[in-house]
Amino acid sequence: MRTLLSALAAFALLGAGVADAQQAQTPQAQTPRKGGTIRMTAPYAASFGSLDPQVTPRAQDQIVNQAIHRPLYTWDTANNKLALELATEVKTSADGLTHTYKLRDDVTFHNGRKMTADDVIWSYTRIMDGSKGYPGARYIRVIKGATEVEKGEAKAISGLKKIDDLTLEMTLTERVEPGYYLFAGTTAILPREEVEKANFAANPVGLGPFKFKEHIPGSRVVMERFDKFYKPGKPYADKLEVLIMAEAAARDVAFRNKEIDTSILGPAQYVAYRADPELSKGILEVAEMFTRAITFNNDVKPFNDKRVRQAINYAIDTDLIIKRLVKDKAYRATSWLPPSSAAFDKTVKPYPFDQAKAKKLLAEAGLPNGFEWELTTSQNESWGLPIVEAIIPMLDKVGIKIKPKLVEATVLTEILMKGEHTGLISSNLTGPDSLAVLRSFYSKTPRTAGHYTNFSNPEFDKLLDTAAQEGDTGKRNDLLKQANNLLFEEAPVWFFNYNKAVLAYQPWIHGLQANPTEITHQYPEDIWVDTRPPAK
Repeated sequence: MRTLLSALAAFALLGAGVADAQQAQTPQAQTPRKGGTIRMTAPYAASFGSLDPQVTPRAQDQIVNQAIHRPLYTWDTANNKLALELATEVKTSADGLTHTYKLRDDVTFHNGRKMTADDVIWSYTRIMDGSKGYPGARYIRVIKGATEVEKGEAKAISGLKKIDDLTLEMTLTERVEPGYYLFAGTTAILPREEVEKANFAANPVGLGPFKFKEHIPGSRVVMERFDKFYKPGKPYADKLEVLIMAEAAARDVAFRNKEIDTSILGPAQYVAYRADPELSKGILEVAEMFTRAITFNNDVKPFNDKRVRQAINYAIDTDLIIKRLVKDKAYRATSWLPPSSAAFDKTVKPYPFDQAKAKKLLAEAGLPNGFEWELTTSQNESWGLPIVEAIIPMLDKVGIKIKPKLVEATVLTEILMKGEHTGLISSNLTGPDSLAVLRSFYSKTPRTAGHYTNFSNPEFDKLLDTAAQEGDTGKRNDLLKQANNLLFEEAPVWFFNYNKAVLAYQPWIHGLQANPTEITHQYPEDIWVDTRPPAK
């Protein structure tokens, strides 16, 4: 599996390497240039949900929040691994449970105050407020004493101890790599005095490379360079604008007219841009750690019967949809975990297209004439309404009737967190840590922390419990592989595809990263603009 991971990392970096080779042909591409404006797009919805990073798990919001805020760890896209972001070193105890961090002494919030261990402790404690249902709680819960705070049984997380202003001791409940839990944007470190102001989400203050300037609802968020950012010489650009462009056609027109510098490409655009002699020079591709799927509510009849869930997986010609609608801008899903996961089993084959098998399973489940259900979807062209429309006649042939419910993409997560769905189609982050990802199906994980299927299986829970205490990496991955394969058999979701993300960029933009955790989540301090962009 390590070989597979290396291959995928090489593939992810290939796009960046080609981009650099093309841009290095001109003198201005040699050395990063200070100044200029970066114009990125927020392509997933018609609005932002929140500029408070701990409140929102939406990919749309994180595009902005990654510029303003930062968590304890980061994802090093150049080396395809975790890296410390707000600390210079971490020492781990012999039992693998206690981690002592030496925090950076040069991290300053945008209000001018230096970050200390108190800020980390306060931020994680805030996330564990059980009355709020913060999405990052699913990660902080790995810290000893966090669940007691969540339940209201304690006011402080016992596993967090301040040694001094720049030294933090963290004790976990499991022998896991904490970086996998503490690199998510929902675990960003915030300044308490600013958060406790009534208007923090409208006027965010962070410690990232850019500071907030203005938010024009329905249009854009504008940020300016933060001169006291802790990475010397960065950011390069003076200004960063993130423009809301949910419609692919609007992004296409704006990109061709040179009004934006980057644009995420959907299936149709991917084909068109690859065929264009000029546009094809500025394409960055990466195999993302995302699994597209229909989440079934396993508590709701008839989805509490695995035969029904399996029947849907058999009844849909998934390969045809990927080829015709997604234009091969994806890889067929054969499990929940993506191929880049160390616990991915490459020997597992996807559900074949077999409508006779689907009918047989439905009959065995007491539904020989099928049933009708509501499927919640957004307009997203890669995993939304177009896919649902393709599925409808396929399921109809086995007696299953779908009533599509169209909603704005920004509310999908809220619907899942509230359990207000029979089925919902979406794109789900399924990396980089296998154990953390599989926790979404663990029966003791609260729904607000990602347990959206309400799936419950004692054998699965036992595999995760054993894996969490296993110190040998190989044995742990084997246990997680078994758990992942069990999920595939139980089919708590319709397994659709793993995303191949594609970002188009203008020739004057440099420093983009092939980020497999989400290609639109760029680290903007590394991006720079040469002297060629049109006047703005």
